[in-house]
Amino acid sequence: MVVLGKLQRPWYWLLQFASRLLVTVLFGYRCQGQRNLPRSGGALLVSSHQSYLDPILLGLPTLRLLNYLARDSLFRFPPLRWLIQSLNAIPIDREGVGMAGLKETLRRLRRGEIVVIFPEGTRTADGQLQPLKPGFASLARRGGVPLIPAAIVGAYECWPRTMRVPHAGRIRVCYGCPITPNDIAGYDERGLVDEVSRRITDCHRRALAMRKCVSRSGRDDSAPRGDAR
Repeated sequence: MVVLGKLQRPWYWLLQFASRLLVTVLFGYRCQGQRNLPRSGGALLVSSHQSYLDPILLGLPTLRLLNYLARDSLFRFPPLRWLIQSLNAIPIDREGVGMAGLKETLRRLRRGEIVVIFPEGTRTADGQLQPLKPGFASLARRGGVPLIPAAIVGAYECWPRTMRVPHAGRIRVCYGCPITPNDIAGYDERGLVDEVSRRITDCHRRALAMRKCVSRSGRDDSAPRGDAR
């Protein structure tokens, strides 16, 4: 649901700019593989889930307005509901997308938008990747869009589930190569889930390597030199 009309894009970009400054200062944010985010057309961005920061982190490298699936309980507090609706959030029930959320997600995919989904279902409890729920596979098939794997590293350490507020640290994000609709058609559901899990794991490994890449002088050498392939 768009709540700002013509002001939607300026508002989104203003918050994006402010967020980029904040996470760069507090978390030394760096990303890799951002060219794998399509410049046009629908896509389903499937990412690991480490903290409340994740939707912000995933949207920083692109000027495209991303859509996010968010659990319905977040919409119960009016100020928060207004904020996340202004950032294109789609409410989902705790057991899955639900019919209303499914229809709205497909509507946005088919009109050429990017939707972010966290297929683990919830934030990690230990910083490790959790098994993926298969619901995203049906969304990608029915929407006829590519799947873009991504992983976030460091956000768990900066803001684990046990803490009310985040603290400073180093966060890295890696985007992998898309799985095209033609490739998706060649997998059954289990095979597609396994392939996406493998690619998210590879992105996690790359992001972890970026986070560890700090020279002896203390200079951060993790800035990307190319796409994740």
